[in-house]
Amino acid sequence: MIVRFGYVAMSAIVENASPSKTMTATRFAQLPDREAAVRKLERIAAENLQNTLRLLRHNRAHDIRVYRFSSKLIPLIGHELLAGWDPFPVLAEEFAAIGAYAREHGMRTSFHPDHFTVLSTPREVVLRNSVKDLNTHVRMLEAMGLNEASKCNIHIGGTYGDKTASFERFCRQFQELDDRIKRRITLENDDKTYTALETLEACERLGVPMVLDLHHHAVNNEGASAEELWTRILKTWGEDGADPHDTGQAWLPPKIHVSSPKNDKDIRAHADYVDAQPLLAFLQAVAPQTPRLDVMLEAKKKDAALLQLMRDVSGCPGVRPLGDASVEIC
Repeated sequence: MIVRFGYVAMSAIVENASPSKTMTATRFAQLPDREAAVRKLERIAAENLQNTLRLLRHNRAHDIRVYRFSSKLIPLIGHELLAGWDPFPVLAEEFAAIGAYAREHGMRTSFHPDHFTVLSTPREVVLRNSVKDLNTHVRMLEAMGLNEASKCNIHIGGTYGDKTASFERFCRQFQELDDRIKRRITLENDDKTYTALETLEACERLGVPMVLDLHHHAVNNEGASAEELWTRILKTWGEDGADPHDTGQAWLPPKIHVSSPKNDKDIRAHADYVDAQPLLAFLQAVAPQTPRLDVMLEAKKKDAALLQLMRDVSGCPGVRPLGDASVEIC
């Protein structure tokens, strides 16, 4: 099994390259010239996109092919103060450059919209804002010229006092999304409400690929091990790992998320680095039925944690390093 490791948004190695610079709504409202304030937002967004391209170049130098974009590339987009603002034409060149570089170097990219984007909500205003946010994320991927192999990963959401009813509401409201959004979605189990098994059932019902989060599963499960669920999870990615939404890409490996607990008292928070042994045990268990797998590290130390994990696993039995950011599980 070939395993590629990736990281989330920010680099702990590259200096002065934040892709998430912003302006607060309070500060925006204080600026006397609204047109000048909007132009300033666009300059910040352009800098975020330029820094994203810098990070992709850094990733290529370390052969990191799996990367999650920051959801904060365009500050304040969707805020009521910016009603009617469409920054995409102004930022078209920057978006296109990111997409071209990712395509040229075979990078798998994604977004993970923020926690307030929930489709299980019973509140119309929250649903409307959630759909709007998903549309913005999809527009960013489209502006990059990236096909539907580039996904937006979300959770089912809250239970709102009735877990079964909320699950059904999520499925119904998901089905009402535009097809171009639905084809971009993956679902992930969470650490407090919907377990891996429940998320898997939603994925099977809706025809959506499932991203298994091993850390979340460890703290919120119904007894079945991740390895026991894996055969079914693998099938949500289609036959032989092909995306069930037919992205036009010959191979879209399944993806999982990994992180380690910060400490024994705060088991849900993410540690700086990833404990190699639990992850390696899972990889070795699923290797016989999984030709390729992409692993997104959600560690606080970002790319530094990825490189440390590579050092940790490289000397382990049955692991053959294939570069700075991938291994073969033999």
